[in-house]
Amino acid sequence: MSTYSAPLRDMQFVLKELVDLEAIGRLPGCEELGADLVDAVLEEAGKFATGVLDPLNVPGDRTGAKWSDGTVTSVPGFRQAYGQFVEAGWAAVGGDPDFGGQGLPHVLSQQLSEMWNSACMSFCLCPMLTSGAMLAIKRHGSDEQKQRFVPKLVSGEWTGTMNLTEPQAGSDLSAVRTRAVPEGDHYRIKGTKIFITWGEHDMTENIVHLVLARTPDAPEGVKGISLFIVPKFLVNEDGTLGARNDVRCVSIEHKLGIHGSPTAVMAYGDGDGAIGYLVGEENRGLEYMFTMMNFARLEVGIEGIAIAERAYQHALDYAKQRVQGREPGVRSGDRVTIIHHPDVRRMLMMMKSQVEAMRALAGCAAEALDHALANPDPDTRRFGQALFDLLTPVVKGWSTEQSIEIASTGVQIHGGMGFVEETGAAQYLRDARITSIYEGTTGIQANDLVGRKLALEKGATARALIVRMRAFDAELGQFPDHPALASIRASLADGVKLLDEATAWLLEAYGTDVKTALAGAVPYLKLWGVVAGGWQMARAALIAKRRLDEDAGDHDFYRAKLATARFFAEHVLPRAHGYRTAIVAGATSTLALDEAHF
Repeated sequence: MSTYSAPLRDMQFVLKELVDLEAIGRLPGCEELGADLVDAVLEEAGKFATGVLDPLNVPGDRTGAKWSDGTVTSVPGFRQAYGQFVEAGWAAVGGDPDFGGQGLPHVLSQQLSEMWNSACMSFCLCPMLTSGAMLAIKRHGSDEQKQRFVPKLVSGEWTGTMNLTEPQAGSDLSAVRTRAVPEGDHYRIKGTKIFITWGEHDMTENIVHLVLARTPDAPEGVKGISLFIVPKFLVNEDGTLGARNDVRCVSIEHKLGIHGSPTAVMAYGDGDGAIGYLVGEENRGLEYMFTMMNFARLEVGIEGIAIAERAYQHALDYAKQRVQGREPGVRSGDRVTIIHHPDVRRMLMMMKSQVEAMRALAGCAAEALDHALANPDPDTRRFGQALFDLLTPVVKGWSTEQSIEIASTGVQIHGGMGFVEETGAAQYLRDARITSIYEGTTGIQANDLVGRKLALEKGATARALIVRMRAFDAELGQFPDHPALASIRASLADGVKLLDEATAWLLEAYGTDVKTALAGAVPYLKLWGVVAGGWQMARAALIAKRRLDEDAGDHDFYRAKLATARFFAEHVLPRAHGYRTAIVAGATSTLALDEAHF
């Protein structure tokens, strides 16, 4: 088994050279952010990932969380690691300073999230959902609710969950049946929720559930959903814990992967009804929950990047150790490690280049979010929010889909040993598989991208970003004789043209035949991924070329970045042709068969 090592150098590159770190440092609350702080935080987080979380990953997979009579016992070592996580202040890094958090910007906290998920995704799902619950209550809760719940969530002393799905509802939240009956200053909640990640555990003294439910007079559909805070233990006015609430875990799921993360079936109100507190106004629950969901969607995209990085490291370590065959073209001599074989090199480059593109694109989305939340200029805030909204389904959908491909490639590099659990490669494939389903499947992300982020605003943000990508061609054109940059330039220009054509076609199609447009939604999401990812890799290549010209040091890193960006341009960006064809010409065949003909 290989040991995880945080990719600090590439993370530093994203933060210091791709992201405008100085501009982030000028945002209110980020004044102390600088290169030295970034390096120190990344280094310490990397040590925690390698030293504390990585040793839990395999035992977490093999042992799994255990359920017995309503109680969930976490994997041995998880509780102690969570205590260290809280004590070291890691739970509070992105939290609001007004509630005890450290207020680090998303561009930095995102890198920490990637490290910890690479080391042990099962563990990290717990603090990720806690952060989302904290954000929802902070943004939409009453002052009393904020004071009662947010500080404990920020510190990590309590954890939080998101309760949406029910057995009959799935992703169709209009079918939610959980009921909330008003009773004085609270409501009585009755119903069943499924797929509740870390819905029950023994790592903290209290769990704060955010629950979607309907009040007695609520209208049908999603317009009649309200949001409630339902704590596992009621909280007294002085902040101490009171009686156990009427909520319990009736089972946990037996899953393909992430065995260390309990996925609970939660029963609310088997007795008199669980006490819940209305967040905001009745019938606006789905709107409020999207605060948590959009945060979670970005985080799940980061999970995809994290698992892909871990699978790459594992495969690379194996390729450098596994001796098999002689070097191609050499008839005699010693046998060599498989990294000497061209096809293994191709697979490793396919993994490496996509991970770096995904990380860079997620950094771009996080940068937009930081400006959306804190930039004092209203126009910059608005565009930052629009850009973040556009990129979120892309980062979530593309990164998670590619994480499955990348983890599968890792198994392939191991050959037959990859199909054997003891080598560890299969775990990353199993764990990655949930990421394209979590927080809305790839299809849901793609429909959101086409319907809300594209059609609703008539393509304004999409076209603005396409203009920005097209303008970058002039910078690449300054070096027409540089082989790598010339190849990258040609491929990126082609990809941007294809994206522009597909965008125009979808905007027209959506207005006349929604089904035809949505038939190409997932290819469109992937088209955005490869083109925007290619744009970020092209930016990285140009920076690397200039650093090498300046003799700025770290030559090996910058040479590798140039080579990796060129590989992405020549091997991944050409997929844009297939995606464009599927979008523009593929709807007829997609919808050709009647139900009976399948």
